Amino acid sequence: MTIYPDELRDRFATLTTAHVADACLRAAVPVRCAPPGVGPVVVGARAAGRVLPTRHVGSVDIFLEAIDRAAPGDVLVVDNGGRTDEACVGDLVVLEAQAGGLAGLVVWGLHRDTVDIRAVGLPVFSLGATPTGPRRLDPRPPEALRSARVGEWTVDPDDLALADEDGVLFIPATRARELFDLAESIRDTERRQAERIRSGEPLRAQVGFGGYLAARAENPTLTFRDHLRAVGGAIEE
Repeated sequence: MTIYPDELRDRFATLTTAHVADACLRAAVPVRCAPPGVGPVVVGARAAGRVLPTRHVGSVDIFLEAIDRAAPGDVLVVDNGGRTDEACVGDLVVLEAQAGGLAGLVVWGLHRDTVDIRAVGLPVFSLGATPTGPRRLDPRPPEALRSARVGEWTVDPDDLALADEDGVLFIPATRARELFDLAESIRDTERRQAERIRSGEPLRAQVGFGGYLAARAENPTLTFRDHLRAVGGAIEE
């Protein structure tokens, strides 16, 4: 079932990528995270939208073509193979993406024009910055606008990109509402647990940690995750 950009933005606004990643574990959905180095250019940036994939081959026209095909609220996901010898996105591409109504960019590679990108204000997530642009022009693969690879994962327009200061997570669009429902439940449970800790009840007491240690002594195969499921805890190993 389609989740529309406004609903996606509103529901993710009260969640984190960590909540949704935990929801994926609960729902047996693969947890597809960008590698840990991919982070926001602007502190506090957040983005959520349908994946708009591009594979960079050395020329900016691939981005312009992707933006020309975009729907409002899409997130441009740029596959530059994780290269750290060149920047593949600069301020003009980011400004063009903003003008095209995109919700942000995720770059599996480097950006440049950091100061100008921050001034534009559109959320951009990348491996970092370097001054030099590309000095190559490679053959364009047939799938250049159909899919993008980010770390070990291949994503396409059937996926959603969710990004915040913890990183970038990709989820199947058809499972979004289910995963958000689970994530909201996890968030609420964790907030209650945090409030109880602040009120003087340690997390160990809340999750019956002493009981878990005793049960594990009797059954060494018992995992903490199994115990948490039995007592309704929200934290994960």
